[in-house]
Amino acid sequence: MAGNIYQFKAKLNNGQVKSLQEYKGKVLLVINTASKCGFTPQYNGLQKLYQKYQSRGLAVLGFPCDQFGHQEPGSDEQIEQFCSLSFNLSFDLFSKVDVNGPHSHPMFTFLKHAAPGIMGSKRIKWNFTKFLINKQGEVVKRYAPATKPQQISQDIEAQLNL
Repeated sequence: MAGNIYQFKAKLNNGQVKSLQEYKGKVLLVINTASKCGFTPQYNGLQKLYQKYQSRGLAVLGFPCDQFGHQEPGSDEQIEQFCSLSFNLSFDLFSKVDVNGPHSHPMFTFLKHAAPGIMGSKRIKWNFTKFLINKQGEVVKRYAPATKPQQISQDIEAQLNL
């Protein structure tokens, strides 16, 4: 699957459709998220990364997903309220998406092919799988759900410095 992430559009949590072209020239961290997951506390670390590197060109994009253990059952509005009240998130939060299967958001299909999982898997195995995208919109690396946001800091720094 050729191209880069800028060829896609996604609906923000508020219903507005956003072209990922708007992020051109930024380093992106794309995550499928959930509000009732054991990894949900990673929202704190993701917000810290965003605050630390936003001025240098990092954008964090959260995509809620309810495909794993029904851990994101709420509406977009409920998800936004939870993230705002519980974690004071200020990075872009998108509308709930599927990341696997026939209704997978095309961007996640692209990400999974560009950076397969363990043993070449083209599936996302759980919430809080993370993808690091360079300033040209190309996938640099995929991180497992258990990878804490602060562990990605060095890779983000390297991309920001290129």
